[in-house]
Amino acid sequence: MSLSNEEKNRYSRHILLDKIGLAGQEKLKKAKVLVIGAGGLGSPVLLYLAAAGVGTIGIIDFDVIEDSNLQRQVLFSTEDIGKSKAITAKKKLEAQNPYIEIIAYNFPLNNKNAVDLIEKYDIVIDGTDNFNTRYLVNDACVITNTILVYGAIYKFEGQVSVFNYQNGPTYRCLFPEPPKKGSVPSCSEVGVIGILPSIIGSMQANEAIKILLGIGETLSGKLLIFNSLINIQTKVSIVKNVELSNIDIHSKEDIEQFNYEKFCHLNQDESTTKSEVTYNQIPTDALILDIRDHWEQPRLEHSNLLEAPLDDLEDFVNVIPKEGDVYVVCQKGGRSQLAIEFLEKEYDFTNLINVEGGVLG
Repeated sequence: MSLSNEEKNRYSRHILLDKIGLAGQEKLKKAKVLVIGAGGLGSPVLLYLAAAGVGTIGIIDFDVIEDSNLQRQVLFSTEDIGKSKAITAKKKLEAQNPYIEIIAYNFPLNNKNAVDLIEKYDIVIDGTDNFNTRYLVNDACVITNTILVYGAIYKFEGQVSVFNYQNGPTYRCLFPEPPKKGSVPSCSEVGVIGILPSIIGSMQANEAIKILLGIGETLSGKLLIFNSLINIQTKVSIVKNVELSNIDIHSKEDIEQFNYEKFCHLNQDESTTKSEVTYNQIPTDALILDIRDHWEQPRLEHSNLLEAPLDDLEDFVNVIPKEGDVYVVCQKGGRSQLAIEFLEKEYDFTNLINVEGGVLG
């Protein structure tokens, strides 16, 4: 696939590099990369893949742009609020580079469409923020023998790795079991420094470009951990698990039948426990323990309300009753679960009920 004179001029700084050259740039033009998620990680990934001249870029994201995204999702701007992420990203990338093809998939990735979608691409870059999708993407990549570039962020720390590369380790080799529900809060629960997704996403794009060009060393078999507060990078070795006895997925049909939400503890039978309710299910006379920070909105108006921010929770231990139901609430339900686990473990509480979805649920 040859380059036009306009493309040669655009990519001239690549072509000058002895490890890329004209042949390498033509490899990039032939390549097909699917980016799952056009958010914090997906934004820099998409920007740099498009700028680098990757010939076909797929974007799958069914979310819409919100005001709170703009602190870190650098692909979007204020006038994009309320618009589809995938479709808006496509338009912006086409404006950035008219010589490549951008395909927008404005629908959710699920176990019915994952294999058919992923098998069309050479590399998948994971920019998701939930575990059930990560396991689904990993399994579909294994079934289709597609390379997976992984990234994750948490507060001030990020992770990058390459999975399923030349029979190397997969995501399940690193994480055979998902974490306990609520034990890893999302960015919307605990926050994230805005620059971190761009650092980690740029690393993901770099891994993809190196793989497509066949240059350098990849992070296959290694997990790179970057701490932005102290500027330290750590590499942890990942050993391929040839058994993975807890999983039996070998075909597209196996993926279609596998319950990823159940595997990640997302649809536990509520009839067997009262440990979680929604905000609207709280009895009118019940005690609500609000562990949000004071600046978070909306503020609750309730006749029996105790406000105890999570960071100061220990200061309120003696005023939280240990008898009668206490409904613990936060913005979306993640921090409240952490608060319950802390109080149960450290102070022997047995009467705490998590409000699933928080005040915004």
